[in-house]
Amino acid sequence: MHIAILTMRLSLPGCASLKEKRQRIGGLHERYGRNPAVSVCESGDQDRLESSEWTFVVVGTQQPKVESLCSEIEDKMQRTVDGRVMEATREFL
Repeated sequence: MHIAILTMRLSLPGCASLKEKRQRIGGLHERYGRNPAVSVCESGDQDRLESSEWTFVVVGTQQPKVESLCSEIEDKMQRTVDGRVMEATREFL
């Protein structure tokens, strides 16, 4: 079994309210939580309006598949979130 922890820090410039923050990053649970190999949560900066941290745990039987899924998540986050990905780190267990 291969496990990767992908943590992504997002910058949300100009975000003025918690409601706006939720709209800009909304749907992450729904988009990624459908995949049984992925678990997702907002892991940091819940109280900050202009940033957010999300952690994804990806599990699979083959490491290349886990790495590919992590890359897919990173690419999709770059394209779909109304903000900028400032940092993405991967840790393999």
